[in-house]
Amino acid sequence: MSMIRERAHNGLPGLPVLLTLLLVDAGFLWMLVMNAREEAIPEVLAAIAGLVITTFFLAGLFMVNPNEAKVLQLFGAYRGTAKEQGLRWANPFLMKKKVSLRIRNFESSHLKVNDIDGNPIEIAAVVVWKVFETAEAVFEVDDYEHYVKVQSEAALRNLATSYAYDAHDDAQVSLRGHTGAVADHLKREIGDRLVKAGVEVIEARISHLAYAPEIAAAMLQRQQAGAIIAARQKIVEGAVGMVEMALEMLAQKGIIALDEERKAAMVSNLLVVLCGDRSTQPVINTGTIYQ
Repeated sequence: MSMIRERAHNGLPGLPVLLTLLLVDAGFLWMLVMNAREEAIPEVLAAIAGLVITTFFLAGLFMVNPNEAKVLQLFGAYRGTAKEQGLRWANPFLMKKKVSLRIRNFESSHLKVNDIDGNPIEIAAVVVWKVFETAEAVFEVDDYEHYVKVQSEAALRNLATSYAYDAHDDAQVSLRGHTGAVADHLKREIGDRLVKAGVEVIEARISHLAYAPEIAAAMLQRQQAGAIIAARQKIVEGAVGMVEMALEMLAQKGIIALDEERKAAMVSNLLVVLCGDRSTQPVINTGTIYQ
């Protein structure tokens, strides 16, 4: 079954139609009064019928506000969408359903899900969206606003299971450390789900992210331990580089010649100084290095 596509049906300008119908109504009213005085029953009945029909035509008037559309149906069949602003007139038998084209926000509830590592987390998101295809929004889903809510939360759950909450490796994308990439992924995920309902996703971002209360304390300790290990790794890498550079410069400039044993002692001392978490206490050697 093919999807219903939006097509324009703005009707006629409403103000000229309103003035015309009012003039016709006034004419039928004058006819009714004049014939009632003369007791001309057929003319009176004709004037009454004219008044009823003209008044019925007034029901075809409708207003289209800025950033708003009216979906028009005739006995259940889709006839088109009116988006031109102002007072309009169309067939009085047409049903007119208002659809807002304004930009709207949706904030999901705090969802409890597991990240890719299996850790329970709480996550929520804000989705900025608007209707761009009125026919699909009205006819392809039961309630497009409810559809936006359900599909956005489903996409958010799927996103949370695709990433780790946190990662010390810069190459690994995490929910906490790569908000831009995660937001782009979330926008695409929600947009793919909502496009069939005629809804465009303008922006989607995580508004709340935290570990679940039952593991928050333990995960905080784990984060601290991971941060310490990552920091120590950087310190050791830097210290080894500095020691290597020191030995190369000493050898190039010929300041001192060290055998392998003394090099090993010097490397050990430098690593202790550079990698220690406390200030070192210098020891002054008044003799030679071989005593």
